[in-house]
Amino acid sequence: MNDRGGAQLIPRPASSRLGGPPPWHALPVEARHLTLEGIRASLAAAGPPRPSPLEGTGVRASAVLAPLYELDGEVHVVLTRRAQHLRSHRGEVSFPGGGQEPGEDLLDTALREACEETGLDRSAVEIIGELDHLQTVTSRSFIVPFVGVLPGRPALEPNPAEVELILHVPLDELLLDGVYREERWGLPPLDRPIYFFEIVGDTIWGATAHMLRNLLALATGTRWR
Repeated sequence: MNDRGGAQLIPRPASSRLGGPPPWHALPVEARHLTLEGIRASLAAAGPPRPSPLEGTGVRASAVLAPLYELDGEVHVVLTRRAQHLRSHRGEVSFPGGGQEPGEDLLDTALREACEETGLDRSAVEIIGELDHLQTVTSRSFIVPFVGVLPGRPALEPNPAEVELILHVPLDELLLDGVYREERWGLPPLDRPIYFFEIVGDTIWGATAHMLRNLLALATGTRWR
């Protein structure tokens, strides 16, 4: 029985069609095993992240944290499932994060939001890199994703005002054949790629899947600038 995928409401247009394969599709299975040491090296060698075209235009920025830790030889990422009573993106899987407050550094935004949403101890987070900044499609804003390493599996508690469930997802699982999917939404030449990861019990899609794809492509050495 296939128990991958979740109950998220995905506003898929009638014109949607299947896109391309994942960047890592040509890698053999043994080359898809990730380690924290390898991810550190990949991020250090990646160069500066691509900025969003909205930066410097006065729009409000957001920041998220991709917390990683190693357990039994596997690197896991901490994600959240948003509470069902929220006005937007209810029930969707996301990185902990949110909007920047006046006078706040974006890294502080990511760490503050992670603490508020999950109880993550910010002093336990070692920031090892930054992913490409992402312009959101549904609102005029942009997201800055930070990658952090934790000393082990954290003891977290979801804040029921924002979070329904905390997920601990092995990165190697996201690299399995059949988990990732790309769709093209819209009509050529103005169509755009939308990314999906079908995990057990949930579908990761949209901005979160876009950032995960960036992280995994960097970590597997299959990203091109």
